[in-house]
Amino acid sequence: MNTLLKGKTALVTGASKGIGRGIAFQLAQHGANVAFTYLSSVEKGKALEAELSALGIKAKGYQSDASDFNAADKLITDVLADFGSLDIVVNNAGITRDGLLMRMTEENFNDVIRTNLNSVFNITKACQKPMLKQRSGSIINITSVVGVKGNAGQANYAASKAGIIGFTKSIALELGSRNIRCNAIAPGFIETEMTGVLPEETVKQWREAIPMKRGGTPDDIANSVVFLASDMSTYITGQVLHVNGGMLT
Repeated sequence: MNTLLKGKTALVTGASKGIGRGIAFQLAQHGANVAFTYLSSVEKGKALEAELSALGIKAKGYQSDASDFNAADKLITDVLADFGSLDIVVNNAGITRDGLLMRMTEENFNDVIRTNLNSVFNITKACQKPMLKQRSGSIINITSVVGVKGNAGQANYAASKAGIIGFTKSIALELGSRNIRCNAIAPGFIETEMTGVLPEETVKQWREAIPMKRGGTPDDIANSVVFLASDMSTYITGQVLHVNGGMLT
């Protein structure tokens, strides 16, 4: 096991599958103790807790909805009680409700904004208090290439992910003097369980449109998280790290 993050405690929201799961694993493999959330995937959450613990670090999953303000506040209180500190927060929880604007319902728009954007506000507001007290911390928000360039059929998702970028830059300015860093990572086309249900021809076309001719993996994102979580990036804040194989330069 690498000891880059040894002694640090990390929280990852939405970690039962996909990118979040990959992030939790990489943080643990680099020595961090890992708290994580899941919403409906209880079995996957319990399995992840066991797998992370087997790596020799402390791990605990919490069934919690980051888009609920009070639940997010309670989550941070519980993590501090269980782990004693909180050094790294990865706001990863997110959903899609794709559709052209003419067919998009108010509910589809609001659900995505609440889950993807409000959750970042809720968790960051709750975690800033202990981080301010210890005068250190790294907050990493998972945005998207879609939040930068937009995408037809994803106006709600793009708006939520663009909002995360503005929020990230503002928090970096607010908390920088207390040695708390806030950065964002913008994944491109990452191949996960979600993309696994797409037609192979569609996936092939997407790969061909990427200069590196492949989709990314959860580890590609997780490795970037490890860098921003570690002391290797202590002078980096307010930035958006694009991890997209060159699809946006």
